[in-house]
Amino acid sequence: MKSLENENLIGANISFEVNSQSYYSVSDVLGHFAENLPVGLVKIKVNHFGYLEKSISFDSKKDTIISVVLEKDISLLNEVVISNAKKNAITNLSGSKLSFNLKALSAVPTVLGTTDIIKILQLTPGVQNSGDANGYLYVRGGDPGHNSMLYDGTPIYGMSHLLGVFPFYNTDHIQDVEFDKSSSNSKYGGRLSSTTLLIPNKKIPSEFTVQGNVGLLASQATLSVPISEKSGITISGRKTYIDEIIAPMLSSDSNNKDVQNMKYGFSDANLTFVSEISKNNLLTVSAFTSADKLQIEDSNLALHTNLKWSNFNISPALISKLSSNVTMSNAVYFTRYTNELNMEQSTIQMGISSFVEDFGFTNSIQYSVKGTRFESGLQYVYHNLQPQKIEIENFNDANNTEQNNSIRANELAVFTTAKPRLFDNLIAELGLRINYYNSGSKSYLHFQPRVILNYYMDKNVSFYASYNKQNQYLNLITTSSVGIPTDFWVASTDGIPAQSSNEFALGSNQTISKSYTSSFGAFYRSMKHLLEYPYGVTQFNEISTLKNDLLEGNGKAYGLEFMLKKNSGKFKGWVSYTLSWSDRNFEKLNNGNTFYAKYDRRHNLALVGTYDLNSKWNFGVTQIFSSGNRFTMPTSWYFINNNPVKEYSEYNNAQMPNYVRTDLSVNYFFIKSARKESALNFSIYNTFNVENPIYVVLSVLVNTDKNSVIVKPEKKVLYRILPSISWRFKF
Repeated sequence: MKSLENENLIGANISFEVNSQSYYSVSDVLGHFAENLPVGLVKIKVNHFGYLEKSISFDSKKDTIISVVLEKDISLLNEVVISNAKKNAITNLSGSKLSFNLKALSAVPTVLGTTDIIKILQLTPGVQNSGDANGYLYVRGGDPGHNSMLYDGTPIYGMSHLLGVFPFYNTDHIQDVEFDKSSSNSKYGGRLSSTTLLIPNKKIPSEFTVQGNVGLLASQATLSVPISEKSGITISGRKTYIDEIIAPMLSSDSNNKDVQNMKYGFSDANLTFVSEISKNNLLTVSAFTSADKLQIEDSNLALHTNLKWSNFNISPALISKLSSNVTMSNAVYFTRYTNELNMEQSTIQMGISSFVEDFGFTNSIQYSVKGTRFESGLQYVYHNLQPQKIEIENFNDANNTEQNNSIRANELAVFTTAKPRLFDNLIAELGLRINYYNSGSKSYLHFQPRVILNYYMDKNVSFYASYNKQNQYLNLITTSSVGIPTDFWVASTDGIPAQSSNEFALGSNQTISKSYTSSFGAFYRSMKHLLEYPYGVTQFNEISTLKNDLLEGNGKAYGLEFMLKKNSGKFKGWVSYTLSWSDRNFEKLNNGNTFYAKYDRRHNLALVGTYDLNSKWNFGVTQIFSSGNRFTMPTSWYFINNNPVKEYSEYNNAQMPNYVRTDLSVNYFFIKSARKESALNFSIYNTFNVENPIYVVLSVLVNTDKNSVIVKPEKKVLYRILPSISWRFKF
């Protein structure tokens, strides 16, 4: 797959129709694609953003090699509309998988006027809205650490800017996003829940281009620079200046009960180098770095906090076409995530830091045997973690404490996936992943089968059923009720077990009409050896031992998922609803009784709509409703030696208020074409200024005789209505 400028076109969408059956494929990083088709008249349509659609028909009687050249769409007409199903913002792949066309999602409201991948995922079935002050994913009843985020195949361990307000990735640098709620592909492992693939743009630029976004809260820019005819580089960068805009809104006020005196800043950068070193060999290098700093002072809590966190990863890869139906990829990578918290509250000064870093290698080979597509490979990663380095200084006590933990581990995996067509209407995806893990004297060998069956009743109705077994060796431990990145990663070792899960899912997809499609699904997931850390980040008062403080238990999650999408016309969008349950059972928590998980949110509803008024104006709206997350509230107070003491009944016995938020956006385009763009974006986050608290503080009032106590809960809100304006450009 090439352009007239002889560029390999990555991510081109190819649809096939043979004997009234439809098939789909996507071109790889070399611009190649392959599909097993029955004999007969083949109709092919090829689409790639910025290029004219191309149709090809031929009578297939044997193995055939075709070369497709696309022309750039440089039409000077006022408006050109090409309608095709592969241009949908969200496309069902199979089972629990979704892929995203980020360009088609540009009208969905966000704070910065750029697409937020995490926020988009939270608008889909099976993914819970995490609320404000939280950039994590909660998928099908799992914990936040059960999700894998891979940037060009490299794991990312810290994935939030400003508690989830800002998009974590510069989407101008991202070409495609693939999301699998079940991690059903045996190529990926190490997590109990979902896998999100962020695939950077690996097209070799034919000309110098600049695109970006300038806004009130932050700005970003992306440069594509050709180095030669067969190599080029793309660089992106972002920087916020939110302190000058938001900090005055959060200034100290005796009547203001929200979070006070907050200062925040972040910057990040992406780099992708692509070189076609020969006709069948492509060298790529992807890198990403980010740095965040948050300062909060809350006089009500006598709290002074300074928090820093950062990411860095780099991954060179070589993709080789060994023959007409064999492609091999080899990649090495390094990734590191660090956070550092310094906090002073009353007479206690505390410092906590942690990091996790990986050195990894991945090999994969795609090939076919008698018409069945396979992918097999080998993966190795060396983990180096410091879960917590704790330093506590008590101004009233000379006995200060310090603790430093470190863990090293090795992980090796082999995998294979086959996609046979069992019958004319039944396609399977069969996978097996074998994992070996070692840390100290602890070793595991796990066999993880994955099965997906897709049955096509006709061209409008299909059904799927899947089973996945997962094991997880690195665990995210959350230490804060708010989603600030004080959380840390710990590897399985003596006293810290490996987690496991078994998931069953089934569902159906329906094409209602040319414009409407729908999907229904159900899932059940059982989880073992889950970890819980019941101590808050501000409650350290002695040397903590992870093996003793981490509690082990089991859990289960189940639910129903629904989505209705409108794919074409001036008005497009979708409705997503999830009804789910998630509970936990820990022998040393809640007297051994089952309790609701923190993010057991019964109802999650999202409505998304975009409207193209004309070639100049488009509008977007999102409406979100979700049940409140769970937390533990004292149920009674009493006095011991004239001091009030809290008493608890059940773990996670209380629930935050329901979360409700409406976002609006308007885009006005001065210029809009494949090569140039100039547009203004007006966005309002939380349009109706709804108070969505992020945590609750209990104020205790004791009378002068100390014979009675009044407890008053105060809800803390981080941010309310957030309007923004930004200018988007490309030239």
